[in-house]
Amino acid sequence: MNSLFHTALGDDFDRLHPRLRERFGFTSTDGRGCVGHGVMDRIWRGPAYTRPFLALGTMRNIMFPEQGRNVPFTIENYAYPDSYGRETLTFVRTFELPRRRRRFDATMVWDPHREVIVDYLGTHQHIAADLHLSVDDQGGLRLRSGQMRFRGPGIDTALPPAVTAVAEVHERYDDAADVFRIDVRVVNPWFGPVFGYTGAFTARFVDTESAPVPASVKPYREQSRF
Repeated sequence: MNSLFHTALGDDFDRLHPRLRERFGFTSTDGRGCVGHGVMDRIWRGPAYTRPFLALGTMRNIMFPEQGRNVPFTIENYAYPDSYGRETLTFVRTFELPRRRRRFDATMVWDPHREVIVDYLGTHQHIAADLHLSVDDQGGLRLRSGQMRFRGPGIDTALPPAVTAVAEVHERYDDAADVFRIDVRVVNPWFGPVFGYTGAFTARFVDTESAPVPASVKPYREQSRF
């Protein structure tokens, strides 16, 4: 079984830097997860009018309004089958800000019908976004979000541009510094930049056979739809 990223990228997966292939090449059958620790040089947000929107996101671990520099950072990537039997990959990011801890949670599944990764944001998988992946000339990984939908009991509707955003993620490996470098930008198509961060981290693999995938990285509720 291929990993989600290997499935999405196809032959381009082999163009990734070897450390990125290692980091994104494992599956739920491999008995391991990947945990990174580092520092975000800068966490930023857009103008003042973005603050209420970002504050609302804190209720479901989807972005936040605080800004900072040199913020300790953890990212937890675990692969596991969800309650519907779908291969799932977690992207749980924790930021140790001076006055509080903030999280930005996501779980990813593969939609075999549309052949795209669906990125469920937050603790309850209410927001779903298609992810489009590519590999740059240096073997770095680029992710760009597409159509966003709101999903709840009896609800499945496309969100209008005014209340959505496009996320662009660039992750690469810096051989000289021996670290992963990450840059994230979230931009609203009407109002401009909303949220982002940039920094570096190291990563290690953890055993998920002797200790199961932590419940803390899983969503409180799972959506059955892709």
